[in-house]
Amino acid sequence: MEDIETPRSPRKSPVRFSARDMAQIAVFAALIAAMGLPGAITVGFSGVPITVQTLGVILAGAVLGARKGTAAVLVFLALTMIGLPLLSGGRTGLTALAGPSAGYLVGWIPATLFIGLLTTRILPKYPTALGLLINAIGGLFVIYLVGTLGLLLRTDIGVWAAIGTNGAFIPGDLVKVVVATVVAKGVHRAYPGLAGG
Repeated sequence: MEDIETPRSPRKSPVRFSARDMAQIAVFAALIAAMGLPGAITVGFSGVPITVQTLGVILAGAVLGARKGTAAVLVFLALTMIGLPLLSGGRTGLTALAGPSAGYLVGWIPATLFIGLLTTRILPKYPTALGLLINAIGGLFVIYLVGTLGLLLRTDIGVWAAIGTNGAFIPGDLVKVVVATVVAKGVHRAYPGLAGG
């Protein structure tokens, strides 16, 4: 009687990055850190600062895609969690998570993932209108949503007041969305396939 081999279920391989991938991840983590050098401006009563670093987060997803872009954001956040003062204003991740801006910081992760996943669907052409829409939804709506939830958990302000605090960020964030879209379109034209690796 012949032995019958039962088919084995395929194992999902862990996420692996090539040396080139890791270099790109490191570069974007450093870019996000560098964008914190100009500092931050705190507006309103919420205590949440306006920072240029959100531009780096949008760019990570729009240029590197979901896998590498999210990895770059996670690397950056991990560095802040071990005490490096890389967030705008010289803050560490632990300091930020203890304050009202915790939700906005956490929101960087799903925002990058969202932008990266949808960006790969519009490549290789990268239509400007679709790029703007994706970056706006990820860079504004997703971050604002998680940030607002964080405000409700960390402060005593009401729902509408928490939602209203986002109004001060909209003009600057729209500029970041436009800049990120223009840069991403140029990068994908020069280096096709960059987000898919």
